[in-house]
Amino acid sequence: MTAVAQETGRAIRPFRVDVPEEQLTELRRRVAATVWPERETVLDSSQGVPLATMQELARHWATDYDWRRCEARLQALPQFVTEIDGLDIHFIHVRSRHEDALPLVVNHGWPGSIIEQLKIIDPLVDPTAHGGSASDAFHLVIPSMPGYGFSGKPTTTGWGPERMARAWAELMERLGYSRYVAQGGDWGAFVVDQMGLQAPEGLLAVHTNMPATVPADVDEALRAGAPPPSGLTDDERRAYDQLVRTFQQVEYAKYMAARPQTLYGIVDSPVGLAAWLLDHNDADGQPAAAVASALDRTTSDTGELTRDEILDNITLYWLTNTGVSASRLYWEYKGGFFNAKGVSIPVAVSVFPGEQYEAPRSWTERAYPQLIHYNRLDLGGHFAAWEQPQLFAEEVRAGFRSLRGPEIPGPRR
Repeated sequence: MTAVAQETGRAIRPFRVDVPEEQLTELRRRVAATVWPERETVLDSSQGVPLATMQELARHWATDYDWRRCEARLQALPQFVTEIDGLDIHFIHVRSRHEDALPLVVNHGWPGSIIEQLKIIDPLVDPTAHGGSASDAFHLVIPSMPGYGFSGKPTTTGWGPERMARAWAELMERLGYSRYVAQGGDWGAFVVDQMGLQAPEGLLAVHTNMPATVPADVDEALRAGAPPPSGLTDDERRAYDQLVRTFQQVEYAKYMAARPQTLYGIVDSPVGLAAWLLDHNDADGQPAAAVASALDRTTSDTGELTRDEILDNITLYWLTNTGVSASRLYWEYKGGFFNAKGVSIPVAVSVFPGEQYEAPRSWTERAYPQLIHYNRLDLGGHFAAWEQPQLFAEEVRAGFRSLRGPEIPGPRR
């Protein structure tokens, strides 16, 4: 903690995850006591998460799943809480042993949490142990968004991506990082776009794996349900068609944007919460393809999602009672989604094939005039850090490599 933080009342307090056993016992009891509906009347997932899928997941959750394994992993990481703009912000802060490491704040999204980033911590902080060089190292800051995980829940309106962007700039300044970079996907991508627009002193660049690149005329056609503008290239037309499909599959987002408080059922029923968190999609099937395939995967040697990792994230939502508070972010945000925002600072972009749309280079260069990195990957999707941690870490390293230099300082002591 810096002396400045102490003197001005901006204290940074240690945090430790330690869930009482009675909460876990009650969780298992509630899962076992679930009242089930009848089976869906179709042979696919077009009506939602299939009954058989949920019943098998619930059986494992109530009998075999071990939250303490995830908790031990969290306990091994340095975690802290600090009050910013009247709200407690929880964050993981892992310093690299390489003193010239570049400070990086990483943003999660919905229905994610800090659980999404756990597998990228070691590759980014200690790259020499994961095929990289010491010059690729990062000092890593991973906040829980307001209303998510162990951060405080807003009691008034106004905590949208714009305010979070200002909060993360304050957090990095409070930690003593006078020059740093930021990364985000899903809602985290909105936050780093806002950081880019606000351009706080010290922010060198941002990396996004869900870029907002759609030109104004294309965005207008999408919102109007009109044919695409003439003259699109093959890549641009493919992206347009992907966006049409995406906007036809966001019922969950529309509901949270309109009526988040009505989701009482996901606070009262663990299985109700699990089904709600599973039934998002990345325009590649219901539920999202990577998550659906993970429910049948018990182990992975190459980093793909597993069933227990999915349950780690769902269980965190349950234990922190953040199903509704996290949903309010959709209500808070009133801007566009994939439209270009006018970010003029340096930006690195990684395009994963399972994303909601694959941003063409042509759109990306126009949306981000200071584009310092653009790459299209062969694997990975919407939850890239969670699904393909090694590829994701390599992309983050490559994205910010041009910014490296000995003049980047560590935190004040």
